Amino acid sequence: MPKLLAALSLAVVTALWMSHLDDAPTGVAAAGRLAALWSADLLLVQVLLMARIPWIERAYGQDTLARWHRWTGFASFHLLLAHAVMAVIAYSRRGLLLVTMATESMMLAVAALAALTLVVITSTRHRRRRLRYESWHLLHLYAYAGVALALPHALVLGSDFRAPAARAYFWSLYVLAAASVLVFRVGLPIWRTARHRLTVEQVRTEAPGLVSVYLRGRRLERLPARAGQYFVWRFLDGRAGLRGNPFSLSGPPRRDSLRITVKAVGDGSARVATLRPGTRVLIEGPFGRMTAATYAGGPVTMLACGVGVTPLLALLWDLPYGQGKATLVYRTRHAHEVAFLEELEWLAAERGVRLVPLVGPRASATSWLPADYAEYGDAEALRALAPDIAGHDVYVCGPDPWAEAVFRAAREAGVPPARLHRERFGW
Repeated sequence: MPKLLAALSLAVVTALWMSHLDDAPTGVAAAGRLAALWSADLLLVQVLLMARIPWIERAYGQDTLARWHRWTGFASFHLLLAHAVMAVIAYSRRGLLLVTMATESMMLAVAALAALTLVVITSTRHRRRRLRYESWHLLHLYAYAGVALALPHALVLGSDFRAPAARAYFWSLYVLAAASVLVFRVGLPIWRTARHRLTVEQVRTEAPGLVSVYLRGRRLERLPARAGQYFVWRFLDGRAGLRGNPFSLSGPPRRDSLRITVKAVGDGSARVATLRPGTRVLIEGPFGRMTAATYAGGPVTMLACGVGVTPLLALLWDLPYGQGKATLVYRTRHAHEVAFLEELEWLAAERGVRLVPLVGPRASATSWLPADYAEYGDAEALRALAPDIAGHDVYVCGPDPWAEAVFRAAREAGVPPARLHRERFGW
């Protein structure tokens, strides 16, 4: 549906542009105007995709929306560059380039382009890998500055914005985007934080480099969180407290408590291990579709790698599978990295969960199996673990390359797409 709405919005913008072809510049100038209108439209659609609108997030999941947001963002930026080039050509031909560049609205447009360029450069895969999550997230906020700075330029110099229909369309889209951000990315998190008053109760080491944070709060039964979901957490410990990090619930939500488990892989996650009891917490969420709502019933096979076990452990507590109908394949590089042994042993004894630990480095960059099992094919190993896996719900959580290998093997083993469940946490 979002893709259809984005295509429809571009069709509306194109129709508005075509309705003024008779009284507007032609050639390069006309093409530049259309590129600008498409860019503005997709930029606002991009903002809406990541506005955390709850019913859209529940329908598609933040991982899917984030991919669409990225594609839309790059398309919008390339159209913006095309508009800038064609506008320079058109104004140069008319001898108006220097006069136009000196106007206030054009200066704001240049600032908007600079802000959006910074966001795009830091959003490329290569750059993202070299940035901390916290730094990338802070830089990404410049996109809002770009949107705000571009508006005066469009209103002053954009002849297409002067027609009543165009003004109504774009102002409506601007207001909708701004209101969505203010309500769902600012207002709702503040309201939930104030209502539930979460604080750190204790921090417990689960394995080397892996800690659980137990949180207490009020009226948590009214917090619409489910096992398998995650929040963006901001711990008010006086050290970069407004920087948020996404961490999954590692147990089912309870009336007065929540638990998350964090692996120290960056400054934000390493800081979690030093939190003190009583530290207040700001929350944004919950997010994620990998919950009991996706469970079709019957046997369950879960595959976790490293800290990816946390949402799957919460699901093992929550899903209504039958006795002995769940399998957890738990891969770590070293035996001492296996966490939650007491809980897993209880689930094995009381609910018949079958635990399959797989220890060691990966056999290859394209396989999900450890090196000790390299003689198996990926799909063959899944069938050996669960001969009837084509009829199972399969839940996967771990690093993207490893999870992709699991998905390929599961599809080869006959698991239908509707029974494959995964949440991507890459940024």
